[in-house]
Amino acid sequence: MPLIPADVVARPLNALPFFLSLGTVPLALIGMRYGGLTVLLLPLYSWGLFTLLDLLTGLNDGNADPQTPEKDLVLYRLVTLIWFPLQFSLLCLALWYLPRAEHLSGLEKFGMMFGMGVMGGTIGINYAHELMHQKSRLERWLGDLLLATVLYSHFRSEHLRVHHLYVGTPRDAVTARYNEGFHRFYPRVLRESLRSAWAAEKALLARRGLSVWNRRNPFWRYWALQSAMLWIAGLLGGWEGLGLFLIQAGVAIWQLELVNYVEHYGLTRKYLGEGRYEHVLPRHSWNASHRATNWLLINLQRHSDHHYKPDRRFPLLQTYPEDEAPQLPYGYPVMALSAMIPPLWRRVMNPKVRAWRKRFYPEITDWQPYTRARNPMPKGAP
Repeated sequence: MPLIPADVVARPLNALPFFLSLGTVPLALIGMRYGGLTVLLLPLYSWGLFTLLDLLTGLNDGNADPQTPEKDLVLYRLVTLIWFPLQFSLLCLALWYLPRAEHLSGLEKFGMMFGMGVMGGTIGINYAHELMHQKSRLERWLGDLLLATVLYSHFRSEHLRVHHLYVGTPRDAVTARYNEGFHRFYPRVLRESLRSAWAAEKALLARRGLSVWNRRNPFWRYWALQSAMLWIAGLLGGWEGLGLFLIQAGVAIWQLELVNYVEHYGLTRKYLGEGRYEHVLPRHSWNASHRATNWLLINLQRHSDHHYKPDRRFPLLQTYPEDEAPQLPYGYPVMALSAMIPPLWRRVMNPKVRAWRKRFYPEITDWQPYTRARNPMPKGAP
């Protein structure tokens, strides 16, 4: 993979494509003002335009120098730092304006908040994911605030304390099992991820000799921030505003879990016995090098390297050749859409999972124990 020198990474022109997410802001305003088909602009922009741009711009296999100094990444960081005030302002405007917009039908208002949910899930939660991995207190707080706008604050605990430790094992709820369709995966992950997040924080507090009800439990902050968001929604738009808020939150969560489904589908870590698994390797995440979608998703598709270096900032995430990390045939938007149609998904992805098994684990001849949704590891695994 070609290495991009630090001085090239630092050039402002190279950071600007990641600001294309800001294009959603005027589109949201247009949809609220004019209604009609304009309420479709947000999903068309997030899903359609960037898929088209992928076809035009191709793949990006270049890797930024991972030793690029932090001071050279200021412009890249800026796009994630400004997103919460932008999304929160738009959301508040929508919750105040839409209940009073007599020129909009109920279907148009639903469509508008569906688009806001697509924006919150595709960009907002994704940026929160970047922010919560950083050491800066400000960035972690901005991540918490973004997650509260979609009522999914526990994602931080689940992601940091469960997913990164247990990805590719039965202890990770968001690793989709082989042959597990999205419509089975989704209700399971909603139930299990909340439970595992609570259990992880409870265990951490117990190791420190503290009760789960201690004020250091981050769930107190999660509940307070989410309650504040619900109160703001009701204050701005009454019961209708509260309903609209719940619509966008639900869509954003659905978007997040669609991506979670795609990222690790069917990829499992080898069980070594006695409760141990092999270390997480690049082979345990699906990756995509589609240039434009990586602009929108701030390199989320370089997912293997994120698991290798979780606090590495998005412009420095590395891509891997296919003999080290499995590659998706299309960017995440197309793959997420196909995941909604399980027969299509299985037709595309199951052969890829089987090829992955032959390439990386030829010594495993019986994969049946690894494919059961409820007990996907051999007898004796925890």
